[in-house]
Amino acid sequence: MAGDRVIQQSLETAWPADLPARDEAQLLAAGRSLLRADATGIGRSQWPQIFGNQNRAIAPAFSRFRVQAAIARRDGGPDRAVVHLVWAGADRGGTDTDRRLADWHFVRTSTKGETVWMPQPRI
Repeated sequence: MAGDRVIQQSLETAWPADLPARDEAQLLAAGRSLLRADATGIGRSQWPQIFGNQNRAIAPAFSRFRVQAAIARRDGGPDRAVVHLVWAGADRGGTDTDRRLADWHFVRTSTKGETVWMPQPRI
């Protein structure tokens, strides 16, 4: 959508890229997945460290969900990052709102010789 491109360009202009392309791509994919799981309930089982017990039913809080724009940037050091997302969705009452904001914070860790970005629980 044309408006989404403008939002994406605004984010990129306001916060120039400061991560290697591979890290940025990994963080963006994870951030989008986390946001979708949080807003709609879809995919929460992929993130047990964030969403906990998956044996209970979750009523989706939003429908017609879409990410309008997203960037991943360093967050205070080389092993910390934040994914900033702008998104749209309809709440349970049917009110469709765009330009909603969400941030997911990550810490880089090494597991079995592989470096991964681990999402941090929201406080």
